[in-house]
Amino acid sequence: MNNKGSYLIESFLEMMSSERRSSKNTIAAYHRDLSEFLAFMKKKDKDLISNNIDDIRAYLRLLSGSLTSASIARKLSSIRQFYKFLFEEKIRDNNPSINLDQPVKKTVLPKFLTKEEIDNLIQTAKESTETDDVRLLCMLELLYASGMRVSELVSLKLTNFQYQQNNLTPILTVRGKGNKERMVVINDHAISAIDNYLKIRHVFESEEESLWLFPSCGSHITRQRLGQLLKALAIKANLDPKKISPHILRHSFASHLLENGADLRSIQRLLGHSSINTTQIYTHIQLGKLQEVINKFHPMAKET
Repeated sequence: MNNKGSYLIESFLEMMSSERRSSKNTIAAYHRDLSEFLAFMKKKDKDLISNNIDDIRAYLRLLSGSLTSASIARKLSSIRQFYKFLFEEKIRDNNPSINLDQPVKKTVLPKFLTKEEIDNLIQTAKESTETDDVRLLCMLELLYASGMRVSELVSLKLTNFQYQQNNLTPILTVRGKGNKERMVVINDHAISAIDNYLKIRHVFESEEESLWLFPSCGSHITRQRLGQLLKALAIKANLDPKKISPHILRHSFASHLLENGADLRSIQRLLGHSSINTTQIYTHIQLGKLQEVINKFHPMAKET
């Protein structure tokens, strides 16, 4: 019985590879998910041919004690694809996964810094004129001014910028997810930081001139290195380093824009989101802040 289950899983994976052209990572994930499911069925002395929807529900209940809803949803997707295959191949005469409910995903609100914390970071970075700190200030100002993804920032090239009468313009182009190009707007603070950094940029170049805005070791600075530098800066600024990351700066950019009256469509374009649904997560932050205000100041809320 156990060997039969392993054979069925291997048959499914072979189909996904040959007919669906699934990637190696996808195949590996299916294999892991289904092998764990098979192990659970073995403990219940059940097989993958005769088990039913209650057996699958019991497995999902077990997972709910240790995994997030997103992880459970992925494993459920693997199980559904597997049973669809068994049914279509007439290995089973029913599909026990059809009526399974999708796990409810919890809305995880993005973390962000307050305006005071951002200002504290920037002012701390300005205290030093060392070349590393001048570069870090430039990256910090660019991230907060534009809301760029960290991958977009570190891969910036000098050609991404536009000049007018030898002066940097506030508009540059970046390549985001899916290699899509979009326009990004920056403010005067970021432009000033870039100008100051360009004066010492040659320090970070190797023997050959680099095309990257932030060259390092023959390529460009890595996102991991930038994350380390930001956490070190947070410690200098007496902030919790766990609260600081390039992605949190992106969230802060969007949250502060919304807080100051920017509309969601504009924020969507600035962030490079393909769907407005992704951007709407920031409205939940504002609703959370309003709830805090009510709980703090409403007279009825204070009653116990």
